[in-house]
Amino acid sequence: MTDDSSHDHGKGGHAGHNHGAGASTKRLTIALGLTTLFLIAELIGAFVFDSLALLSDAAHMFTDSAALAIALAAVKIGQRPPDDKRTFGYRRFEILAAAFNAILLFAVAGYVLVEGVQRFFDPRPVESVGMLIVASLGLVVNLISMRILAGGKDDSLNVKGAYLEVWADMLGSIGVIGAAIAIYVTKLNWIDPIVAIAIGLWVLPRTWTLLRDTTHILLQGVPRGFDLRAIRTAMNEVEGVTGVHDFHLWSVAGDDASLTAHVALTEGADAEATRRALAEMLESKFDIHHATIQTETEPCGDEESLHR
Repeated sequence: MTDDSSHDHGKGGHAGHNHGAGASTKRLTIALGLTTLFLIAELIGAFVFDSLALLSDAAHMFTDSAALAIALAAVKIGQRPPDDKRTFGYRRFEILAAAFNAILLFAVAGYVLVEGVQRFFDPRPVESVGMLIVASLGLVVNLISMRILAGGKDDSLNVKGAYLEVWADMLGSIGVIGAAIAIYVTKLNWIDPIVAIAIGLWVLPRTWTLLRDTTHILLQGVPRGFDLRAIRTAMNEVEGVTGVHDFHLWSVAGDDASLTAHVALTEGADAEATRRALAEMLESKFDIHHATIQTETEPCGDEESLHR
């Protein structure tokens, strides 16, 4: 058996591991400043005007601020280079932060749902005009923050998580505005908890999607958009290859893909040439730039393992 274990970064290399980190930092910083400033104003308005819908919106605004602060810290920590203790670096911290944001939003939505049901049976008077003014200002802040974060949401799950929370809060602000107008016209205070409950229910599915995606990455699942069977088939079709086993494909932070595999060679095949052909095929056909391939002329024993 030959142990020609080679590592190929392709053109992406380690330089590609810092996708838009600087731009993400700037976007997150601006959005965090805007959101935090308005959070203070909205909390004051929620208690002054005694509006659960406004408090619900403020709660989401709080999670927005927390999400943005954690996301900003995660991006900065994620820029640290690998070291002797963390050979993959710190980019996985971004995924942990996104998962925490999802759990936090679940908790806030749960609180609003419970409080909303209680207040539905015991409505309280709401100052609809003040509620309308505060919610309208919140909508403006949300729209600005969404615009800022939109450019980075497709490059980072962490930024995507922050974007989704701001987006949910934007729709929450619209709901509060509608509730304020309806209460002003009809004088029906139970509209306030109804809108609060609706906001909580609307946010939950999107929060679940974020939690599902982050959990998938933390469990080192196959990155979304990759067909493991198609990749294995393509590798087997490369000249000099008779089989592929101990085959793994995973992502560190959601916007990358890493592959490791043992490749059995045909008799007389050139190990290095075959490895290079595999690496080039993986890069050009599947956009996998980070592949570690061990070539073998004799079975290593792993073919019968669960890693197959």
